Amino acid sequence: MRRKTMKDATCPIARSLDEIGDWWTLLIVREAFRGAERFGHFEKRLGMAKNILSARLKKMIADGILEMRPDEDGAHHSYHLTAKGESLRLVLVALRQWGEDHLYQDGEQMTVLVDNAEGRPIGRLHLTDRDGRPLGNRDMQGREGQAGEQR
Repeated sequence: MRRKTMKDATCPIARSLDEIGDWWTLLIVREAFRGAERFGHFEKRLGMAKNILSARLKKMIADGILEMRPDEDGAHHSYHLTAKGESLRLVLVALRQWGEDHLYQDGEQMTVLVDNAEGRPIGRLHLTDRDGRPLGNRDMQGREGQAGEQR
């Protein structure tokens, strides 16, 4: 069964999921943030079948999340996050923190995201209004608007 496309949806969440909602896509982005650049790096770290990895990488390039660059020797190429791909870091941190809060028991082993300068766990993400005032779940709502209005 073919998946319905949401590329023309008015909801930004639906449109985003149409592009990055596949779990392999976000795991590829995670590995790119961890330094993976070559096909073999992604394949080994993720344990993906070559055909699935190849299809995902091609789609991510077409979607502007990754770009291919030739290596210095010219015989090989590597994959690099574009600015669009780099901006997914916030999405991955939010997803990670949700998982930390809801999918682990106290004392259970997990990876921890730390800052490079101090080696301490990073702070929690919080929603704020444009002036920095914290917002709770009941302090916001969706409404019709125009692209670019929120930036």
